Amino acid sequence: MISFLHPWLFLLAVLPLLLRMVLPPFREPRQAVRVPWFRRVLDLVGGKAHEGAVVAETPWRTILFRYLLWLLLLTALARPQWVEPAISRVTPTRDLLLLVDLSGSMETKDFKNKEGEQVDRLTAVKEVLDDFLTRREGDRVGLIVFGNAAFVQVPFTQDLTVCRQLLDEMATRMAGPRTAFGDAIGLGITLFAKSENQDKLIIALTDGNDTGSKVPPAEAASIASDQGIMIHVVGVGDPAATGEEKLDEAALTQVAKNTGGSYFHANDRAELEGIYEQIDQMGTREIESESYRPRSDLFHWPLSLCLLLSLCAQLVTMLRTNRSGGAHV
Repeated sequence: MISFLHPWLFLLAVLPLLLRMVLPPFREPRQAVRVPWFRRVLDLVGGKAHEGAVVAETPWRTILFRYLLWLLLLTALARPQWVEPAISRVTPTRDLLLLVDLSGSMETKDFKNKEGEQVDRLTAVKEVLDDFLTRREGDRVGLIVFGNAAFVQVPFTQDLTVCRQLLDEMATRMAGPRTAFGDAIGLGITLFAKSENQDKLIIALTDGNDTGSKVPPAEAASIASDQGIMIHVVGVGDPAATGEEKLDEAALTQVAKNTGGSYFHANDRAELEGIYEQIDQMGTREIESESYRPRSDLFHWPLSLCLLLSLCAQLVTMLRTNRSGGAHV
């Protein structure tokens, strides 16, 4: 579609017509033929000498041609543009960071997948998180995995396809067999440092107690709260277990409480899905979208045509003048 940046300039299209009606015609003074008996003839006929002028009549084809040039010039000045179809871009309104425990205890097969087969905890978590990420349009999503230490698997991005792919490639013990939950929260705070969004959310999933962090989880959560970060914690372990596999629900609840978040405990895949649905409802937000239509300037086309026609007209005039001069000689 073609649009004009300054369409009001087309009002000047009638300017030459108005000037032609209002202004007097151009008169070119010329001297008459000098004859020695001019005064005698005037006396005989009773005439009176006075100055005169010749009004040059312009052919209509010349008038129309010049008016066409004027219209082309106005079209170029109005700045025509080719407007392409609208392109929409989703603006993130929230930064969402997932913390996923990859310790050895995530190998425990006490969950079921969609087909009802017995699978380990990490497999069930990845399936549910994959569905969860498909509904994250409008969010920037990041992913941190932790074991002996915490690592950034995916920095904040709106490319959910890449995020889901890297989530699928995760494996237990790839970050070590232990659980450094507090360090994972600390790394998450670092990622949020450059975030400009006011809505910042961490969803942490773990099945063990913290055994390898340099910073206690509750202390890290307090720092996160000061930075405006909310943490929801999902526990998938067994509270009655001991050692590395023990689920310290009191500590995880304190982490969520320190940031104004919530703690959830999932015994199976169905409960895990229900937890993420609750988080969806708790974290509702409006998606902001920006729409723009690319524009390409076209003013050079009418301007080039105007110049080309002017040059052609000038060339024709010169050729006619040369022919007339040759015939006169």
